[in-house]
Amino acid sequence: MYHILNKIKSPKDLRGLSVKELELLCREIRHKIIHAVAANGGHLASNLGVVDLTVALHQVFDLPTDQIVWDVGHQSYTHKILTGRLDRIDTIRTKGGLSGYPNRTESEYDSFNTGHSSTSISAALGIAQAKKMKKEPGHVIAVIGDGALTGGLAYEGLNNAGRFDGNFIVILNDNTMSISRNVGSISRHLSALRTTPGYLKAKGDVESVLDRIPVVGAPVYRVISHSKALMKRVLYNSTIFEDMGFAYYGPFHGHDMEQLLEVLQSVKRIDRPVFLHIMTKKGRGYPFAEKDPGVFHGVSGFDVKTGKSAASSTNFSSVFGNTLCQMAEKDPTICAITAAMQEGTALTGFAKQFPQRFFDVGIAEQHAITFAGGLASAGMLPVCAIYSSFLQRGFDQIIHDAAIQKVKVVLAVDRAGVVGEDGETHQGIFDVPFLNSVPNVTIYCPAYYDELTHALTEACYIQEGVVAVRYPRGKELYCPDDFESSFQAFDCYGEEEAECLLVTYGRLFSYACKAKETLEAQGKRIRILKLNRIKPIDPYAVSLAAQYERVFFFEEGIQQGGIGEHFYYLLGQEGFQGRYHLSGIHQFVKQATVAQSLIDLGLDDSGMVEMIMKHDGANRL
Repeated sequence: MYHILNKIKSPKDLRGLSVKELELLCREIRHKIIHAVAANGGHLASNLGVVDLTVALHQVFDLPTDQIVWDVGHQSYTHKILTGRLDRIDTIRTKGGLSGYPNRTESEYDSFNTGHSSTSISAALGIAQAKKMKKEPGHVIAVIGDGALTGGLAYEGLNNAGRFDGNFIVILNDNTMSISRNVGSISRHLSALRTTPGYLKAKGDVESVLDRIPVVGAPVYRVISHSKALMKRVLYNSTIFEDMGFAYYGPFHGHDMEQLLEVLQSVKRIDRPVFLHIMTKKGRGYPFAEKDPGVFHGVSGFDVKTGKSAASSTNFSSVFGNTLCQMAEKDPTICAITAAMQEGTALTGFAKQFPQRFFDVGIAEQHAITFAGGLASAGMLPVCAIYSSFLQRGFDQIIHDAAIQKVKVVLAVDRAGVVGEDGETHQGIFDVPFLNSVPNVTIYCPAYYDELTHALTEACYIQEGVVAVRYPRGKELYCPDDFESSFQAFDCYGEEEAECLLVTYGRLFSYACKAKETLEAQGKRIRILKLNRIKPIDPYAVSLAAQYERVFFFEEGIQQGGIGEHFYYLLGQEGFQGRYHLSGIHQFVKQATVAQSLIDLGLDDSGMVEMIMKHDGANRL
């Protein structure tokens, strides 16, 4: 079926192929990626858009001597296919299979682990500088999307990379999108570059003429050099990238293989930092993804022929989005902020209904938090919807620009807990420990949709200061028929005279209920203490727990600094003399389904049963 693809075992196998053969290879790679993502889910539109560029890069450069750093890394499927992983591409994002992102432990061709945005230029510059100091051969290339270029870290990297002494290549993969449509001044600047008629020809002609001006003597040289720079600015608009020290080339057609090969061969010979602007189409080669690249950015499994996904339309994110819209209808001070994740955080409806109160700030979580702090200080009620793993990037801003000032900022922490197939860089398991360490922060962790609605209302109108409402990816899980939430700081479920107490919060309550049923079928009596507000913990919940001889705490987050450790400290303050066992997460969690990950971590109902049976009567923590 794959006439050329099956012959590619490493990038060296691309060397003898003609342009037409490379173009056929690109079509075969797209076909392979579409079917792999249809089976496993993953990032489709971004990968389809960068196939031609990736093939050209591997044909022109000599990996792994030359090194490529892929920003975010969600577009690296073609790179994986060309570097000896074709036979495993069908395992991508599955347990024990290929990671959906570059990973140094997976292949020598993966130069740097990436998963979050805007890191490539800084990392690639570090690699290039190390090569220079060690006198090692090889080019270094950072491939960054126009969405990632909205992140501040990218400009910190550019600011330093423009001074690098030697060849250093930054390739802008410009598809006019990140996940949501790009916004802001940088997007407008790139749009101007794309649409300026005759920009490249005029620039080349002017430089050719100016460079032929004769120079005599050092003083005259300085005058002429200054005049050249001035004339260039007058005759054509300089780009921000040239102002930062780069030689700017582009934009070029990202799906014209012959042109890509020519320009890449040219820029690798330039002995200075180069910024190469490539235009691509997200979703290229798959009509459904081309038509709706936002939907097909990150997808669950889908039918290739129809493009239809089996994913449920109702989930925690959609409940959050609908609830916020209902609240905003009554309260004109409510504003919604997202960092390039309008669809992912279910704020599309809010953006349409309240466009003047919706702010997509681009991939700029730090700015999002500080911007929210400014809104709050001036009397608005900002709600920042940010994935847990991305909220990490705004930690200092939460402290400095919100919590210290006690301004009302609501953090809607989406994808809290284990997220599954995206793996180590995207698990939402760190937000509780770092938020728990900050004064003036309240944290809610609902287990069900109605609790999320109530928590969001309390966050906006009852609690003061910074309030985080964290909720998991996907839909609500099992709820016993005889359980009804009190919507208070905590709930108790089960007989008061039980043999041991099981304490947890969020989604794990569903697993705890199943564990309770299993244990009670074996003759054990179990009571569950369900924390709805995990910071501050209600003192009465601690007093209640201190009455039990055996307490088991299960936490879907990093154990060190988490709620389980703090709960044990509070028990000690209460004079607790019983036995306490804490089960949390101690590691980075690799890709697998959420269910598989929870099983491996011992946080599903079977793991809870096993832990309770094993430690029923164990020593204290």
